[in-house]
Amino acid sequence: MAGRLGFQSSAPATMIVTNTPSSDLVYSNLAYCSPSDLHNFAVPGTKFFMVLIADSFVLSLSTHESIRAGHLALNAIQRRYARVSTGDTVSTSRFIPPEDFNLALLTLELEFVKKGTKNEQIDAVKLADQLKKRYVNQVMTAGQRVSFEYLGNNYIFTVNQAAVEGREKSNDIERGIFSNDTYIVFEASNASGIKIVNQREAASSNIFRHKEFNLQSLGIGGLSAEFADIFRRAFASRVFPPHVTSKLGIKHVKGMLLYGPPGTGKTLMARQIGKMLNGKEPKIVNGPEVLSKFVGETEKNVRDLFADAENDQRLNGDQSELHVIIFDEIDAICKSRGSTRDGTGVHDSIVNQLLTKIDGVESLNNVLLIGMTNRKDLLDEALLRPGRLEVQVEISLPDENGRLQILQIHTNKMKENSFLAPDVNLQELAARTKNYSGAELEGVVKSAVSYALNRQLSLDDLTKPVDEDSIKVTMDDFLHALHEVPPAFGASTDDLARCRLNGMADCGDRNKHIYQRAMLLVEQVKVSKGSPLVTCLLEGSSGSGKSALAATVGIDSDFPYVKIVSAETMIGLHESTKCAQIVKVFEDAYKSPLSIVILDDIERLLEYVAIGPRFSNIISQTLLVLLKRLPPKGKKLLVIGTTSEVGFLDSIGFCDTFSVTYRVPTLKTEDAKKVLQQLNVFAEEDVDAAAEALNDMPIKKLYMLIEMAAQGEQGGASDAIYSGKQKINIAHFYDCLQDVVRY
Repeated sequence: MAGRLGFQSSAPATMIVTNTPSSDLVYSNLAYCSPSDLHNFAVPGTKFFMVLIADSFVLSLSTHESIRAGHLALNAIQRRYARVSTGDTVSTSRFIPPEDFNLALLTLELEFVKKGTKNEQIDAVKLADQLKKRYVNQVMTAGQRVSFEYLGNNYIFTVNQAAVEGREKSNDIERGIFSNDTYIVFEASNASGIKIVNQREAASSNIFRHKEFNLQSLGIGGLSAEFADIFRRAFASRVFPPHVTSKLGIKHVKGMLLYGPPGTGKTLMARQIGKMLNGKEPKIVNGPEVLSKFVGETEKNVRDLFADAENDQRLNGDQSELHVIIFDEIDAICKSRGSTRDGTGVHDSIVNQLLTKIDGVESLNNVLLIGMTNRKDLLDEALLRPGRLEVQVEISLPDENGRLQILQIHTNKMKENSFLAPDVNLQELAARTKNYSGAELEGVVKSAVSYALNRQLSLDDLTKPVDEDSIKVTMDDFLHALHEVPPAFGASTDDLARCRLNGMADCGDRNKHIYQRAMLLVEQVKVSKGSPLVTCLLEGSSGSGKSALAATVGIDSDFPYVKIVSAETMIGLHESTKCAQIVKVFEDAYKSPLSIVILDDIERLLEYVAIGPRFSNIISQTLLVLLKRLPPKGKKLLVIGTTSEVGFLDSIGFCDTFSVTYRVPTLKTEDAKKVLQQLNVFAEEDVDAAAEALNDMPIKKLYMLIEMAAQGEQGGASDAIYSGKQKINIAHFYDCLQDVVRY
């Protein structure tokens, strides 16, 4: 029993119930015993004495000389709750509160002791002060009833809710210690004859359930700056009493929008904000859930979300509590009006209904609407103006410190239970996981755990007992997981590797110079404050290594986001679809602090055909705009283009959009000789002759020619040649050279 409820108690004993010694002690909410019994209920390390009665509620104990040993004095309310009468025996035990047992929230329902008492107006601020003076350090249990006297009237309060700070709701009995920082909510039915005023002022400094915020304990990592913005804009005014904001002549913020890439923690933050607020239980709804196939039903669903807030404001005015409505995937129902062509106009009606409820003629001041989306561009503009979703906070990809916090959150449990190996370096993992979202980092941790668990299983016998103590999640598990869970907004490592299947050979000083100049542009983008956008065009004959050079620059830059836009991924797509894909790559790049976009074979992207000539003007105009559009503040972008038709690009004014243009040359004899020496496939006396034959050859054609010659006259000789056991016959090499398509 004790373990389930989260407290410790001594061995139970029975005591005889008697009446409270005098009438003035009835309102103390204490139980009384003889001085000889008191030590049995001492709380170690404190001056308090607490007794758990009948396994149902806890009372603080005091002594009275008139009470005999073995007796426990309870007032009538306490006896009724324990279901005992005077002279009965009751089970008692010492109650030892666990750590962090202070109540954050206490909801009390008030009523008169005598029914039919005249109407009374109770000031919530003054009553809260009185109750804290009388019952501070006492344990309050949900369902418990306490009698008290206030301004000459006798009242009873019933504990409807007793929430301990930092604890989630569970099926356990709700109880905690009443402290000076406990936030009290008073409730009274109309039939009780009690009217509560100044409830909002009583809550003014306690709008949050926690005195301070530890975002990591709430499972939120890397969003401290964003939360600070949200607090300043949306909650700072609510901390002050209503008369202060009234004198300032301002209204509270009614809505906020959290937007950003998928998996960055928008929904998590919204849900935790709802839990932290001392208002009504937040209503959480997904955008698609609101939609209905019946005419008018969707608009009714929107109205129902605000019904409780409207009733509360109608009855209590400025004293009404805060109602939080959390709208996930708000873009599903609040698309820009006129953008849908379904003929029903349902989406337009939903937007109109929502705008009316938030900021209509009878606008509500006790509502906070929190919307979330990763497609802010789809939302209706009217929804984003001040007075509606006016606080717009971008929840972007976490930085290195944020990623470290997220990894710590997800590995905290395994570290506490000694499942995390000592070699795991979370700081190194945070540095390696550039552009990972919070959800992707959680996926990395789960993948690493799967590797660790798999080591303990035998596919031959899955019923074999598992040794829990031997489960260790190692650094190698995390490194394997990084390959298994790539970031959605990361570098396209596979695509980059495909552009340089043969690696990057030393092709002479001319190619080396171009590489060094391109890396200077990378450094310029990285450190310069005046160059958020730099563009570079690599032009040269087909096969000269432009794509390989661009891919190498992308890999060596160590930028978190590197993406290749090539025509091969857009085969068969319509022009408008191609434009949308290109725009998405740039939009994704703007989400990362440092990005590289490689436009490979621009003439193929533009659908250029020499006969005519013909090209796509729509794609051309899209690229021209994107190449000149500066990224958002704090973001930096390098665009590298490659082309074999620089004359065509120049004729349509495309070359002028690039900051610099470099010509990637074909191989001269001395360049070809360097490459052949690195490949080591010719006899030493044949290298010069082969290099002379390869003069003015594109590097791609060189590799193709070497592959052909390495097969040998009868075929199957390539393994021997590349292992150094055999060399390419120069005569056969010349034969292959004749077969190569002219270049």
